[in-house]
Amino acid sequence: MPNRMKSLLFATLLCVVCSLLLTAASTGLKARQQQNMEVDRQKNILKAFGIIDDAQTISAAETQQLYRHNVRSVWVDESGRSVAENLRGPRALPLYIFSKNDTVQAYVVPIDSRGLWGTIHGYLAIENDGSTIRGFTVYQHQETPGLGGEIESRWFRKNFAGKKIVNAGGDFVSVRIAKGSVDDRMPSDIRSNYVDGISGATLTGKFLSEGMQEILEAYEPIAVQFRQKDVGL
Repeated sequence: MPNRMKSLLFATLLCVVCSLLLTAASTGLKARQQQNMEVDRQKNILKAFGIIDDAQTISAAETQQLYRHNVRSVWVDESGRSVAENLRGPRALPLYIFSKNDTVQAYVVPIDSRGLWGTIHGYLAIENDGSTIRGFTVYQHQETPGLGGEIESRWFRKNFAGKKIVNAGGDFVSVRIAKGSVDDRMPSDIRSNYVDGISGATLTGKFLSEGMQEILEAYEPIAVQFRQKDVGL
């Protein structure tokens, strides 16, 4: 075989081998990235429930074990009733349930809200009274660091714990972000429905408030069931 043909054959084989190796590496990396994203999602749901704290450092295996032992996911229809995943309609909503001793302690709804520069992704946990916020996490956003980006900070997220999504009469009003300090800006009778705002990030607060209201309104049928102690989950 002429040297030129040998060189061409070698180059072709080398390209094929390199292509196969790159494909294998890419497939493996993608699977690892998807697994890391799933673990991060589970960790944020656990944080929203208060099962783990921001200060805790736990492994992926520990996260998965805690999630498996404490949380289950369901789908609910427009009336707030559980539906099988394979039978869910286009308007079905995902819901995450935290139970202890066979009693539902709280539930989590995904938050995917408009922000100033992109979508804000997080989870909001509601106590089993269907009215009180248990916790809030943010795991992805494009807000400006030091301004709107403060939505992921511990001090801001902790403001949500104990706040109400209903008014004094028990009617749904959602939770909103104030323009500054709640104590300084809001009348005492509605302070339970507001959290302190972020200085210099009025629009981020406005968009997140509007997004939360829209999302929580969609989940209101299940919240009503919790308030009435008539949960079919």
